[in-house]
Amino acid sequence: MTKSTLISTVATKAGLKKAQAELAVNSVLEAIAESLAEGDKVQLINFGSFEIRDRKAKDTINPRTKEVCHCPAKKTPIFKPSKILKDAVNN
Repeated sequence: MTKSTLISTVATKAGLKKAQAELAVNSVLEAIAESLAEGDKVQLINFGSFEIRDRKAKDTINPRTKEVCHCPAKKTPIFKPSKILKDAVNN
């Protein structure tokens, strides 16, 4: 599902115009991104949770050139699905 398909689905299910649904979807995604950028965890009951994890700096090897490259430490977003979401996908 693409973002535009999601917007169309939300518009249909909620009885909204596409412009209103697009504003709603964009607002939710923006709020999640802002919260994660501040270091907060986002929990959506019966869906899952988003959180930030720290990745350590490491040295890797380029398989083509065999050159050692340094990857700096960084933060990365992680999504953990809820049990209800996992069950819905598997049934």
